[in-house]
Amino acid sequence: MQVKQLGRPTEERLAIMRNQATDLLWKGRIETTLARAKSLKSYVEKLLTLALNSYEDVITVTKYSVNKKGEKVAREVMNDGPKKLAARRKIMAKTYSVKEQRRPGEKKADYIARTENIKNPLLEKVFNVLAPKYATRAKELGSFGGYTRIIKTGLRKGDNAQMAIIELI
Repeated sequence: MQVKQLGRPTEERLAIMRNQATDLLWKGRIETTLARAKSLKSYVEKLLTLALNSYEDVITVTKYSVNKKGEKVAREVMNDGPKKLAARRKIMAKTYSVKEQRRPGEKKADYIARTENIKNPLLEKVFNVLAPKYATRAKELGSFGGYTRIIKTGLRKGDNAQMAIIELI
């Protein structure tokens, strides 16, 4: 299968795909040219399929620590299984990291408390929000895929390029 080259060298084309995939997964909807939207669709659907196939691979581990009184305390920790860890690393390699934004009117202390345990907010969103959503959708419809939609919007002023909106369904 031939890859659309979009009139760019390989490094630039991959950077564009990586940047737009990050924005699409984070925001849920972006506007771009039709050619880029078509290339981005297959790029993002592969990432979502990877997350969908591995999001349930979790291992529960008991860790022991000593508290201030010198007592041994056990706590349950959820770790990624090997399949989910590999998928997480592949998705990290194909997207940029995104910093969690402060909500309007949110105090700094509340923001810090909300985000202290989140290392990569985009991956957390993909594995904890999008993957379960599309898994239930796949069970209802009985088929996988079709996570994105492309809507043609019109021609761009200046260069008359066909524009489109690509969004997660």
